[in-house]
Amino acid sequence: MPRRPGSPEDWLRFAKADLAISRVSATEDILLESLCFHAQQSVEKSLKAVLLAKGITCPRTHNLKMLVELLPPDIPAPEAVMESVVLTEYAIAARYPGEFEDITQDEYMEAVNLADAVLEWAKMILNS
Repeated sequence: MPRRPGSPEDWLRFAKADLAISRVSATEDILLESLCFHAQQSVEKSLKAVLLAKGITCPRTHNLKMLVELLPPDIPAPEAVMESVVLTEYAIAARYPGEFEDITQDEYMEAVNLADAVLEWAKMILNS
């Protein structure tokens, strides 16, 4: 039996949780790469929440550009949404050793800031 995709509100709840995880302080045992993965996940789930709210089926993908391109033209996407597509690389390559250069503190902060902006935008879309 196919599973239902979950409500847009559920997707936002998960996006908010991923954003909270991405804000955990890096330590010797918590890598910036892992935190950036959760920032990417927050953006992905925020975009999927908006798409579902507009009746658009979400593909099973981590590709943020693909998800942004599915947004209907009547939904204004701020610059942060467009810029967030760069976080796609954190979905897979940054999670495995030797696949990616070390992430800097500035790159980490950019990822969290973009994820925060996209989540706020998605909440605004769902509340309108």
